[in-house]
Amino acid sequence: MGTQDIKQIDMTWDLESIFPGGSESKKFTQYRAAIKVDLEAIKAEIERLPKQLDDTNCGDWAAFIVKLQKLLSRIHHASAFTSCLVSQDVKDVKAHQISGEIDVFISQLKNIMVSLEAFAKAQTDDQWERLLADERLIEVQFSLNETRQIAQMKMNPEYEALATELAVNGYHAWNRLYDKVYGDLRVEFDEYGKLRELSIGQLAIKMADADRTIRRQAQVKLEEAWERVAEWMAMVLNYQAGFRLTLYDRRNWKSALVEPVINARMKEETLTAMWRAVERGVPKLRAYIDAKKRLLGIDQFKWYDQFAPVGQVDRKISFAEAGDFIIDLMKDMDANQAQFARMALDNRWVEAEDRPGKAGGGYCTTLTEAGQSRIFMTYGNTFAEVATLAHELGHAYHHDVLKDKPPFAQDYPMNLAETASIFNELLIFDGALGKAKSRDEKLMMLDQKLQNAFTLFCNLHARFIFDSQFYVERKNGLVAKARLDEIMTEAQKQAFGDILEGDDAYHPLFWVSKLHFFLTGQPFYNFPYTFGFLFATGIYNRARQEGPSFAQKYREILVDTGRMTCEEVAMKHLGVDLTKNDFWNGAVNAALADVDVFVNIAG
Repeated sequence: MGTQDIKQIDMTWDLESIFPGGSESKKFTQYRAAIKVDLEAIKAEIERLPKQLDDTNCGDWAAFIVKLQKLLSRIHHASAFTSCLVSQDVKDVKAHQISGEIDVFISQLKNIMVSLEAFAKAQTDDQWERLLADERLIEVQFSLNETRQIAQMKMNPEYEALATELAVNGYHAWNRLYDKVYGDLRVEFDEYGKLRELSIGQLAIKMADADRTIRRQAQVKLEEAWERVAEWMAMVLNYQAGFRLTLYDRRNWKSALVEPVINARMKEETLTAMWRAVERGVPKLRAYIDAKKRLLGIDQFKWYDQFAPVGQVDRKISFAEAGDFIIDLMKDMDANQAQFARMALDNRWVEAEDRPGKAGGGYCTTLTEAGQSRIFMTYGNTFAEVATLAHELGHAYHHDVLKDKPPFAQDYPMNLAETASIFNELLIFDGALGKAKSRDEKLMMLDQKLQNAFTLFCNLHARFIFDSQFYVERKNGLVAKARLDEIMTEAQKQAFGDILEGDDAYHPLFWVSKLHFFLTGQPFYNFPYTFGFLFATGIYNRARQEGPSFAQKYREILVDTGRMTCEEVAMKHLGVDLTKNDFWNGAVNAALADVDVFVNIAG
């Protein structure tokens, strides 16, 4: 890696080129006003269109669907920009107000989609096929067929429309409340005698500190902060789940997993096969953790030791170095992606500055109308953040590959959304390991790579187990905060096996500290990550076998994520059946292949 250091300003993203003036932007105000007008117009148009297809009106319906997609893209653009505003400054009151305004737009758009579902459901197969034959709809046939199939599983359209409207000020409002509480929480942190006020996002970085006293303090401070609001957040979680379960009951959906697997475009058999393979693989992680304990000089492995670094940890990696390192590794695998990443960094698509007032976590969002992405993270000069940057650049590349497709064909499920991001992580880890010159450096690289598998197999599985049990109990009434703590502890014991040691090894308040549990846009926001990790592992291994010639096939895989189910993508491009054990067992074994190498180097 080079020694160039990037200017501080370059670690903040460029939003001015999208809408100058931030939340006070006049241009953005006008943009939203135009959306409001066009929503009313398109709502009136769908009401006027004939409810039954025939040869005289197929063209009108095709034109309407094209227009609807354009409006969808504009609303997504506004929503993404607003998310950026809220993330960069959680105290931006105007941005939070705009976020509520966008929620109304999304609700109205969903109601229009409900009308489209009702229309699709009412057509005969022959009529429907005639509509889909229109050349303007060829590329979105999969999406429209999916819309029709899901419509057949839902309530009558008027009830679906009402539920969507009520969700704005009920269901989604709980998510907004959680976001506000998360953003406002602060703790006093003692770092070697110097007191600092930290946000929750900044505190999370401390959980990966080399000093165990810092990690332990971070865990204590995190629990103290969340304990202050845990009773309120238990109400939030319960009422969000209650809304979902009421809706599921009205749709006659017997399981809380129906919506998650629909959203993931996969079968429940695939999910079951994946978790079985993970459970079989977890015991192999014991040797990795035992070796890590020896390196760390600890007797018992606790929750706050999960992200403890080993090996060479004193070297700081500047943001500029991180970008150069990632791009150099990309060049050998896919020159197009390397050029794209260089452009994204040079044009300041990344918000990486470490400062108070930012939201926690990291993500990549798409400004659809600009054909651009923005990446949000907090960069801490460690290799872990290098991997995060590579991960998010993968998401941005995925968006870029699809940006010229119709909006419906750009919509891919979260689990397939992880394909490009985790592919990049694997590339970075292997590349870094190949360049490592010392034992300590190799240990650090291997640890980071295995830590990913450990997190996705144990930590993410614990979240899935928690969600599953919580929804079972929520059907019978409100679940108290104390019981939520118990469910979480039980889930961690099941998922981690004997890896976490001692009565104080667990994190009972993890359910409240992890924002993923409170996202209303995606129930069971956990298994898609593990799916994506294992699916990307299979693709990455294929890419290593085939070399640079795989780059074109890789782009084709990414394109197909917007127009196929998970099982169809896997069968077409990899020739594997995801409902069977073979692929998942192979992917788990590949992910754990470095355990023995790590143990041997660790001595």
